[in-house]
Amino acid sequence: MLHAASHRPPPGHGVPAGEAGGPALESDAERLLNALRSGDESVFRQLVVRHHAAMVRMAVAYVESRAVAEEVVQETWLAVLDGLDRFEGRSSLKTWIFRILVNRAKTRGVREDHSIPVSAFDHDVGEGDHGPSVDRERFFDQGHRWGGHWSVPPEPWSDVPADQLTGKETLAVVEDTIRRLPVQQRWVITLRDIEGWTSEEVCDLLDLTQGNQRALLHRARSRVRGALERHLAGTETGTT
Repeated sequence: MLHAASHRPPPGHGVPAGEAGGPALESDAERLLNALRSGDESVFRQLVVRHHAAMVRMAVAYVESRAVAEEVVQETWLAVLDGLDRFEGRSSLKTWIFRILVNRAKTRGVREDHSIPVSAFDHDVGEGDHGPSVDRERFFDQGHRWGGHWSVPPEPWSDVPADQLTGKETLAVVEDTIRRLPVQQRWVITLRDIEGWTSEEVCDLLDLTQGNQRALLHRARSRVRGALERHLAGTETGTT
């Protein structure tokens, strides 16, 4: 952790804009980074509160348990503190932190479970799953399957009671389905739909093209929706 004794005001602290020897307006990102580098523990605590839970959720994709994920995140925070002076700002601070997490989680996952295939860490859109996102049997074209028209369209959920859509069982189905997605799909849907990252941020972090990112997100959302359809219809969730 940062030490109180290391506190010192960030450059330009208390000096009107334009008189600190730098740009007239310092960005929020620059102020945050300067505060961290100056040893401001309160700012570091805010950063931990903001990102820690999301980092644990991400680490779980690679390691065997939540306890190990927590360890990986703690190691990441220590690496962040150690590397602040070397951060060059080529990406956002958030992306830099999560990139450290990704690398440490991958390394820890491989070390603790040698059965994890190398392909789990590549950027292939399907990650070994090259089948359609939606069951082919749901499409037809003038009596022939897979022609681009729905034979069994998605069920509308407008008539489903709100408490059922947001109930614990439904949320558990979503969480379980996401947990069992291929790693890249899991990370993309978690970042986009749970953490609220932009597509550009996700591509930067995971080194994906926009096309791959969209395909991974589409596949992940399709699987989650399929699981929800089965759940809301009262059937077994089974495999996605």
